[in-house]
Amino acid sequence: MRISQLIAYALPALALAMPTIPIYIYLPSFYATDVGLGLAAVGGILLAARIFDTVTDPIVGMVSDRLTWRWGRRKPLMLFGGIIAASAMFALAHPPSDAGSLYLLIWAVTLYAGWTLVMVPYTSWGAEIVSDYDARSKITAGREAATLIGILIASTIPVVIATGAEDASEAESLKAITWAALIIGVPTFIWIALGVPDKPISKAPPLDAKRIGWRNALRTLYENKPFLRLFCAWFVNGLANGLPAVLFLLYMQHGLNISEDERPLYMLAYFLPAVLGVPIWAWLSGRGEKHRVWCLAMLIASAAFAVVPFLSPETAWVFMIVCVITGATLGADLALPPSIQADVVDYDRLKSGRDRTGVYFALWGMATKLALALSVGIAFPALDLAGFDPTVEKPEAIWALVVIYALFPVVLKVLAVMIVAPFPISRCKHEIIRRRLKTFVK
Repeated sequence: MRISQLIAYALPALALAMPTIPIYIYLPSFYATDVGLGLAAVGGILLAARIFDTVTDPIVGMVSDRLTWRWGRRKPLMLFGGIIAASAMFALAHPPSDAGSLYLLIWAVTLYAGWTLVMVPYTSWGAEIVSDYDARSKITAGREAATLIGILIASTIPVVIATGAEDASEAESLKAITWAALIIGVPTFIWIALGVPDKPISKAPPLDAKRIGWRNALRTLYENKPFLRLFCAWFVNGLANGLPAVLFLLYMQHGLNISEDERPLYMLAYFLPAVLGVPIWAWLSGRGEKHRVWCLAMLIASAAFAVVPFLSPETAWVFMIVCVITGATLGADLALPPSIQADVVDYDRLKSGRDRTGVYFALWGMATKLALALSVGIAFPALDLAGFDPTVEKPEAIWALVVIYALFPVVLKVLAVMIVAPFPISRCKHEIIRRRLKTFVK
């Protein structure tokens, strides 16, 4: 794969990642306060939209696998979803004066639907561009590095706006990020459409002639042991990353007494090493087995998190080092598992006789969303049971915050390592799978 094609494939992720900041941080408060819908109404509406979002993944995955378009297989669906998501994001950032709950619900559902229409074929496409064991890691590394850069840009825009205007509002930040995503997204989507090949449905083993019903399809998924092992490890590690993510600001404020002005520096210390670490992990995976390199990254992150319970406001500078180390390992979490998943899809195509790349990556997306949702559903109720109150300093409640923020993720990451360490598809075995698949194509 040419470097120009790799860049063309990766760059749309930059624009796709930028709206994640306003959607999770600015949009709820904007509609609750500026639009005047209230916290309870906005929370319920966005939860309903999220539930819908989870359900649509397998549907889009099946459509992406089965439809063959004149202009390609994945790119038409991705471009269609991009138009829908961009329209919805613009509408949400520029509501009319009479916007109500129904307006938020319709456009939030539309945004998530468009997002799914983009992401499922986009990640599936990345698995199909090349079939080489190591080249796939370079593709996913490029995509995830662009994702992290997009998050960094979106995080910087509000700071720039606040610097230029003393009365800058969250609404202005929301609109600015939306425009930036659109300005970057349009040319990058055109570039990927024109510059990256979109393979037709590949020929599969003879079983392809035999239609597989829902029950048999689910059975073959269940019988794909490498997929189940990788899927479980991905989900558990997703929880391990999600818990500290939702408690990051709370821990800095109440655990280490880090001021509001200093917190962006710690966020930068986390995300910047993640961007820089992606090519390093991809390089390491080219000199070993991908799943073992991922295990190494998770163990390093666990060791860094294990230091957190011993920190205090006087040693907050050590937490900066923890952020750097765990941020660097995030690059491996993002780049390597999707590359391994692409190898799993090859194994499934050989065994089942069907090309179900879209379905597999749709399930991948569902696991990601479920892990993030459960992180919030576990972290905040657990803190509430421990008696944590942001307005009252209780040593035992602060200790509960530290345990949930740091020690739970250590346990979960070690569990993920134990699950994926015996992963059966090695570099050598994947080469055998590739050779067998090629015999069916000829």
